[in-house]
Amino acid sequence: MEKHSKRYVSAIKSADLTKDYSLQDAVSVLAKFPKAKFDETVELALRLGVDPTAGEQMVRGTTPLPNGSGKKVRVLVFTDNAEAALAAGADHAGLQEIMQKVTEGWLDFDVAISTTEAMKQVRTLARVLGPKGLMPNPKSGTVTDDIPAAIKSVKAGRVEFKMDKSANIGVGIGKRSFTDAQIIENAQAVIDAIGKARPATFKGSGYIKSISLSSSMSPGVRIASGEFSKF
Repeated sequence: MEKHSKRYVSAIKSADLTKDYSLQDAVSVLAKFPKAKFDETVELALRLGVDPTAGEQMVRGTTPLPNGSGKKVRVLVFTDNAEAALAAGADHAGLQEIMQKVTEGWLDFDVAISTTEAMKQVRTLARVLGPKGLMPNPKSGTVTDDIPAAIKSVKAGRVEFKMDKSANIGVGIGKRSFTDAQIIENAQAVIDAIGKARPATFKGSGYIKSISLSSSMSPGVRIASGEFSKF
């Protein structure tokens, strides 16, 4: 049996976790949970009703967070023009030398962006970057020739979401230090974005089956289906 911390047990006692809450009430419940010694990430966990084995029902995308993510995002840009990328705010930039470092196991970055030209070579890093979720992808806006705009978008708090093999999606939407209003706005932006990413081949209701809200060290608070039933 999994043993929970005193903080976790205290959180369970402070709220009825068998209930479904409105988004606003769920955020209020989370705010009352005991806090950790660090600024925990606030997360949404969604369970979808799509078929995870059907390629055409893969759900993925990106969305900006109205209030940012609350964390510093380290950006790597694969490009022949490293100087311009660094001037635009990239933390690391280059091509051959950077690719060699990545091949040797260096992964000190959170998001990788590539120009379309550089991507011809970057594809060879798929085995290294793919499993870590760091591979540049046109669908997530990380393969582009407008590098300054891509860097600005990522640094401002754009988040990427991608369904796993069990049809679940987990997304960080902010920090415990955020106000309730900021968390609600960010959560709504993510729920709406995932709702709009509904595959055309999915028919009927139950696209989003459940959503829960939690922080790094807290139990999950279930969100009432009325908050996402329109999807």
